[in-house]
Amino acid sequence: MLKILLSKFKEAVISVLPVTIIVLIISFTPLANLTTTETVAFALSAVGLIVGIALFNLGADLAMTPMGGHVGTGLTKSKKVLILLSVCFVMGLLITIAEPDLSVLAEQVKDIMPGGATVGKWLLIITVGVGVGIFLVIAILKIVFHKDLSMLIMFFYLMLFALCAIMAENGKFGLIPLSFDSGGVTTGPITVPFIMALGVGISATIGGRDANENSFGLIALCSVGPIIAVMALSLMTKGELGAYDTTIYDIGNYIGSHFGHTILDTVKEVALALALIVAFFLILQFTILKLPKQKLIQIAIGIGYTFFGLVIFLVAVKVGFMPIGFKMGTQIAANSPTLLVVLGFILGMVVVLAEPAVHVLNKQVEEITNGGVKKIEMLVALSVAVGISIGLSALRMIFKFSILYYLVPGYLISLGLSFFVPKIYTAIAFDSGGVASGPLTSSFILPLVIGACETVQGTSNIYGFAFGVVAMVAMTPLITIQILGFKAVMSSKVRAKITMRRILAADDEQIIYFK
Repeated sequence: MLKILLSKFKEAVISVLPVTIIVLIISFTPLANLTTTETVAFALSAVGLIVGIALFNLGADLAMTPMGGHVGTGLTKSKKVLILLSVCFVMGLLITIAEPDLSVLAEQVKDIMPGGATVGKWLLIITVGVGVGIFLVIAILKIVFHKDLSMLIMFFYLMLFALCAIMAENGKFGLIPLSFDSGGVTTGPITVPFIMALGVGISATIGGRDANENSFGLIALCSVGPIIAVMALSLMTKGELGAYDTTIYDIGNYIGSHFGHTILDTVKEVALALALIVAFFLILQFTILKLPKQKLIQIAIGIGYTFFGLVIFLVAVKVGFMPIGFKMGTQIAANSPTLLVVLGFILGMVVVLAEPAVHVLNKQVEEITNGGVKKIEMLVALSVAVGISIGLSALRMIFKFSILYYLVPGYLISLGLSFFVPKIYTAIAFDSGGVASGPLTSSFILPLVIGACETVQGTSNIYGFAFGVVAMVAMTPLITIQILGFKAVMSSKVRAKITMRRILAADDEQIIYFK
């Protein structure tokens, strides 16, 4: 166990160190002027981030992934489809409530939701949870009845853009970026390991020649549900969008005398979220699964690692990364808005390395494809995609145009590519989109763009032109990963032609005839 933990720490250091170095270097230039307290808080938070990611990744391997696999395998073997679908709906709802990055987003927009304040926050979280639950059921039905993922995704994204038109007609155009962001933040460090393993368990049990392909695509569909749900909720929001409250990014809210409250609130949040999942899993254990004691002990230990990892991770993000991201955005935009585009690209390339769910997905992709898709290839493709998406988001914020100018052609390209690449690459690509937009994106990159937007456009334009960065991070991997698949297809065809040419050019004397 110690050896595995050390390897997780090594991975975490490699993930977090690049973005930490970049931020610290910028803090010593005229572009950003951080106080000593802020610099120390960020450096300590980076250490906390490393510890949190390492513990969480170990916990995911020991608990969340096995739980998803056992639920998928056990319920599928029971051959009771209705029970399988019911359980998947409830688990989709519960793991969404447990997602920390969804809570972060809901906290930032609760005032414009129906009911306002606390009611609005929980209404948004539950609405998103229901959306995930419904689309997880649709994803399971896709596996059971062997339906084509590309056709389903095309249908639902056409539905999304139809809803965009309805929102624009009803004066809710400014909430479209938030709606698409909700789909990105939903698939985070708790959701991804569980849903990925659930798909693997169900596909392996059902079998068939499409088992590997069916292992992917669940996250892709579960990212669509929240967007549709939040669009429906947005049509019920009250009044016009007002000025955005940026006081939540004040570092004084999280350090000093407030530090104890920050830890306590985070502990409560993570404990409640994990308790709901564990309670429902225990019900399944005593009624259907009946796993051996040794497996339960392993899962219990994994839950402990997951709990401490998430608490440390979230506290580090709240204390160091969210406030510093916002302040850097305001200062860099004041000095040079154009430079923000370049910096956004660089930060995007390295921030995705620190997303815990990315490493879970990359590992499972390499295992499922038997090394056909390498972890390093996935990581490079995702890094480039996220860098481009954040650079484009900064450009949109500066020139003040609709996010649909990106999303419509972007999704048309990604859906078009799905006709020219193996289906497994399409499924992996759409899963990668949801995974890349994890907690660090919503807690560091989004505050960075919000800070810049406050400086360049003012607080009244933040909803329309700062939000949407998570949606962009979720979209660009769809294109880059499928390009990776297209490259693999073309390389295979070239190799086949070369082999055939050599066979045809071979000397007839080398051919052996049998009588």
